[in-house]
Amino acid sequence: MVRLEVINPRTGKADHAITPSSAAEVSAKAAALRAAQPAWEAMGVAGRCGVMARWLGAVKARAADIGEADAHDTGGCHTSYLQGFITMGNIGGWLEDAPKAFAGLEYDSMSTSMPTVRVQSQVVAYPLVGVISPWNAPLMLALLDAVPALFAGCSVLLKPSEVTPRVIETLFETVREIPELAAVFDYVVGAGDVGQAVIAEADTICFTGSVPTGRKVAVACAERLIPCHLELGGKDPCVVTENADLERATTAVLRGAVYATGQVCYSVERVYVHESIHDAFVAKLAEKAAEVRLNAENPRAGHIGPFTHGPQADIVAGHITDAVAKGATVVTGGKIEEIDGGRYMRPTVLTGVTHDMAIMQDETFGPCIPVMAYADEEEAIRLANDTQFGLTASVIAGDAEEAERIGRRINAGGIYLQDTFLTFAKLRTFGSDSFGWSGHGAPRIGPESLRRFLRRKSLLTQTGEVADIRNDHHLGDGA
Repeated sequence: MVRLEVINPRTGKADHAITPSSAAEVSAKAAALRAAQPAWEAMGVAGRCGVMARWLGAVKARAADIGEADAHDTGGCHTSYLQGFITMGNIGGWLEDAPKAFAGLEYDSMSTSMPTVRVQSQVVAYPLVGVISPWNAPLMLALLDAVPALFAGCSVLLKPSEVTPRVIETLFETVREIPELAAVFDYVVGAGDVGQAVIAEADTICFTGSVPTGRKVAVACAERLIPCHLELGGKDPCVVTENADLERATTAVLRGAVYATGQVCYSVERVYVHESIHDAFVAKLAEKAAEVRLNAENPRAGHIGPFTHGPQADIVAGHITDAVAKGATVVTGGKIEEIDGGRYMRPTVLTGVTHDMAIMQDETFGPCIPVMAYADEEEAIRLANDTQFGLTASVIAGDAEEAERIGRRINAGGIYLQDTFLTFAKLRTFGSDSFGWSGHGAPRIGPESLRRFLRRKSLLTQTGEVADIRNDHHLGDGA
């Protein structure tokens, strides 16, 4: 089989390659994972926690290596080097939360409608979970699904993006140190056809990626009548009110829009500013944007890195070209810079944007900040909701009460008030649903996200006399 070259985003050159898994390989791995799953589930949550605690130790020992591999894959800055430690936090959090999540599913009581019937609950894990993960934040987004599925008692077959496979290879070096875990957690590599093979084998699918591919995944799962959980990105708005503090607002918007080069599903991609402060906001935002440094010279020193996937730069450039052709103005940034083979873009502020532009409707996934003026609160809410997406949104207002009032009327699953980019604050507390095209299925964050990997059974025991149809007076005598 032809090997797929893997491009280093900092050099633009191939320095790695993978051999795509064949359909037969996917099927064989799926069969092995299925065979091992019953014993894994039979361990109970306490037994699985013991195994996962050992894995946590293995990850801790290799945390720096995992971070280096993530940075190599993505060209990322500081967050990439922290990925090993973020993985430790993920596993450690579930070590604490999984037993509590299972306890909340237990039920043993007498029926309120039939007092002689005892009702007990049982939860049963899906035998095989397929996880198809994207090229941005490749490790974190893969493990947001895989880790709780393992704690739930499932086997997991992961298909990472062919653009960023290195960090997954490093991760699985730690998995193989734990035999019980290696028996129920494996991965395959390749492009879309390998993802299709995973869907053909799994009992439920978790997919993170684009809307067009998500539609294909949903159709394939529907044909097999298996559930799927999709996270498909966003076009996340930020509303800045007339009374907002400009220093706070511009600092928050800049970080929320360009962090990780804007290659985050909950990046700020649309900014609506009250017309009375629009010009001052733009001037201050542009001033701060000009101070953001690329990490081309030193990946640990700059603020933002190259585009992880080179072709994404062309999509971003296309959005800017379309906006300018329709009357928008680029205040700062706006150019793709080729530096030592990597493709970079400095924070790009645009004004004069309208909703007939791609940059205000389609997911840009780059460090772009289109700013649009609004006249009153009703218009701000209308503009924020004028989208097919609904992942997150932000409101920065004069006070928390004003921000909350507006936030409660915006159609998105996560609403950040008086700041942007607050998703990590809710990781272990609660989840939220996606609106519109941003997703489908149960929340992937919070203790309840473990339940998407479990099916609930009821065991009903008659403790009294069995009903005799011959004595059922409700049926009448047929006369």
